[in-house]
Amino acid sequence: MNLTNFFSKIFGIKVESKGELMKKFLIIGLGNIGEQYVNTRHNIGFKILDEVAAEYNVTFETEKLGDVAAFRFKGRTFILLKPSTYMNLSGKAVKYWMDKENISVENILVVTDDINIDFGVIRVKGKGSAGGHNGLKDIQEKLNTQQYARFRFGVGGNYGRGRQVDYVLGEWNKDETSEFIERLPTSAKVITSFGTAGLNNTMNTFNGK
Repeated sequence: MNLTNFFSKIFGIKVESKGELMKKFLIIGLGNIGEQYVNTRHNIGFKILDEVAAEYNVTFETEKLGDVAAFRFKGRTFILLKPSTYMNLSGKAVKYWMDKENISVENILVVTDDINIDFGVIRVKGKGSAGGHNGLKDIQEKLNTQQYARFRFGVGGNYGRGRQVDYVLGEWNKDETSEFIERLPTSAKVITSFGTAGLNNTMNTFNGK
């Protein structure tokens, strides 16, 4: 009997093996809580995770530092996290749930908006700077690394000088809303691909799509 089975049998507790831990993924959708932010460009991370949860018929529950849902797919466990800390403090929730679920940085994926990418374009990367994004900046500071995967969904940069904040906190226009809804199923596939096919295959399959 191995140690995992021993502790499970003797103490009645679930002890996850190394293999099980490697198959567990934390997917973080960035956004701001509150009705006034629901349909804003900055909440793209929440929207994409909502699409994934609906597809796999799971419901978010309010937990410490965020709303959380989980499902299994092809032998992998996906934990979806929508931080309740507001965008600028996202790193606190990410670090807490990584520690709680014993998930390594290689198995996290952060879903966020990006004003430097054309609207609707997908870009997955395994590392990089925060690029001026306050949510990514806080995650980088709390994890003390830039070496984590991120899924950037382009929201475009159609705003005047000094209007960046108004733009990202503004709501989608009618045309964007229609196109955005069409992009949600593909965006959901990025999430499960990351856990099942791996980062490199996911980048090759979806980047620029």
